[in-house]
Amino acid sequence: MSLAMAASQIATQHAAADSAVHKWQVFRAICEAREMLGPSDRSLVVLNALLTFLPETVMTPGVNLVVFPSNAQLAARAHGMAPATLRRHLAVLVQTGLIIRRDSPNGKRYARKGREGLIETAYGFDLSPLVARADEFSALAADVAARRRQRQLLRERITIARRDCAKLLETGAPHCDVQTWEAFHVRYRQLAASPARSACVELLDLLASSLAALRDDIAAELGKFLKEQQISEKMSGSESQTGRHIQNSDKEILYMEEPSQRSQLNNTSLGTTAPIELATVLEACPDIHDFATSPINSWRELHGAAAIARAAMGISPDIWNAFRQQAGDDQAATVIAAILQRRDRISRPGGYLRNLNDRLRAGQFSARPMLLALARERMGRLPGDPSQNQRRSQIPDKTPGQIPGQIPGQIPSQILDQILDQTPGRSQDRDETRDQTRPRPFAPIPPGLTRLQAAACP
Repeated sequence: MSLAMAASQIATQHAAADSAVHKWQVFRAICEAREMLGPSDRSLVVLNALLTFLPETVMTPGVNLVVFPSNAQLAARAHGMAPATLRRHLAVLVQTGLIIRRDSPNGKRYARKGREGLIETAYGFDLSPLVARADEFSALAADVAARRRQRQLLRERITIARRDCAKLLETGAPHCDVQTWEAFHVRYRQLAASPARSACVELLDLLASSLAALRDDIAAELGKFLKEQQISEKMSGSESQTGRHIQNSDKEILYMEEPSQRSQLNNTSLGTTAPIELATVLEACPDIHDFATSPINSWRELHGAAAIARAAMGISPDIWNAFRQQAGDDQAATVIAAILQRRDRISRPGGYLRNLNDRLRAGQFSARPMLLALARERMGRLPGDPSQNQRRSQIPDKTPGQIPGQIPGQIPSQILDQILDQTPGRSQDRDETRDQTRPRPFAPIPPGLTRLQAAACP
């Protein structure tokens, strides 16, 4: 006799007389708590067959709950189970305390009836423990269901945390510290394996907590990097300044536009501007050719060159995509070409483009005035680079037209003489400048010598 058998017999003796239970509800509770009670699924098939021999659905203590089927009938209701297998599973049900064996003097199963035709004594399998332990079975079934639901929720947490860690690691890998990210990868590989199906709640809870902690650490490191990037885009410093200053890109924008165009631009929106021609962009911004993989003959080729130039200048993809959505591909490529042309005057191209995007949303920006300003500057109608020499800066704004046959950018000697005569303090340089600008005739070559020999003579 096992302890479970003894406990079942004691519980049967002290069962309340009014504790009636539904036999199939008790059977479902036993099936739910099968792992905690001990019987196998095949043993429960035999128990189900025994319950079918009870004529009533409700089981009540005090009523004879002994069933006495023959092995042939019991095997038929157990889906044709073999006799040896049937006897083995009946022994399991007895040992686990789910039924009690009531043996007759000769070891056979039968019932003895009285004068009234009612069963007075029966020998077989007593199902009274199912009534006496019904509350216990219900509590065990509820506990098993709760633990199963808890395991399911923990597995969902593990899956979500593992997926979040993978996405965060992939997002921050190109930007954050390599050693820190490698340490995160090592922790993730240790926790990424799926837990076993039979893992207990405690193990699943520990794994879910570890993955959640890893996700929080990765998110904190990535948030720190994003915060530093935002500060670095807004704040900048120089060697002569110890404090921080906020970069104002409006000065750079106005520097590339004529004063007459600034007031016109404030009242002009993107939709009312004339279309920009590709030839005008290439003429005003020739530096964009350095970033093209082939000669630029179409807007599509300009788009590819602008994408390469954008990456070379350090403009983030988020800022670039936001500006492209607002301005369109053609105007965005034009603005990148203009920024590239004046990269020596723009210290922060990313912040500059963000400022342009804000002005574009407000309807206060168009690339056409910027492009025309660059074109006029290349043609000499706008002031050039502030680093030009002093002599060039003292030339009056009113310059005569170009003489036919003159090389572009070369000043004729007659005009240079007039400019130097009008410039105070430059009378001494006039003769030297005239001598340097005018071509000198070749000296006569002595007879019998070639020009090369004559040049070698002192």
